[in-house]
Amino acid sequence: MLGMKLVRLIERHSEALSRELVDEIRNSERTSDFRNLSPENLRRAAAELYHNLGEWLLQKTEPDIAGRFKAIGARRAAEGVRLHQFLWALMLTRDHLWYFLRREAFADTIVQLHGELELNTLLNQFFDRAIYYAVLGYEEAGGPGTPRGELRRIQDLATAIGLMEERAQPSEMMEE
Repeated sequence: MLGMKLVRLIERHSEALSRELVDEIRNSERTSDFRNLSPENLRRAAAELYHNLGEWLLQKTEPDIAGRFKAIGARRAAEGVRLHQFLWALMLTRDHLWYFLRREAFADTIVQLHGELELNTLLNQFFDRAIYYAVLGYEEAGGPGTPRGELRRIQDLATAIGLMEERAQPSEMMEE
């Protein structure tokens, strides 16, 4: 793959890229829900993705991407991150890579340009799948703004004002 030189460049700079990304996410008004999360946990997650980018692009299968990003979507839903903010953070993650590559790498030849275009295609395919599976995980978890999440919010409100009995939590039902 011609773009591997660029992937390795990203992997070598994964720590700095992840710190910059976390700052960008935490400072954006479009991702304000992330301010309630641990910056260190966010940095570790971004660094893991950036550091293993070649593996994600070339070795991971569709089920690998599905499993990982459905879990991330479910975790962000449980943390109270609204879906639109979660999706914006994923798009920032992708865009941050491209800003870095534009800053650090410059195609001098048609072969290098072809490598950049090849990497662009792979990154877009990867992030399209990541976003799709993250939304599935988010919806399955019933995050804020999803129909299941709204039903849960309404049930909690009805319970709080005495219109409905408190419902058992799923973990409590399994213990019985």
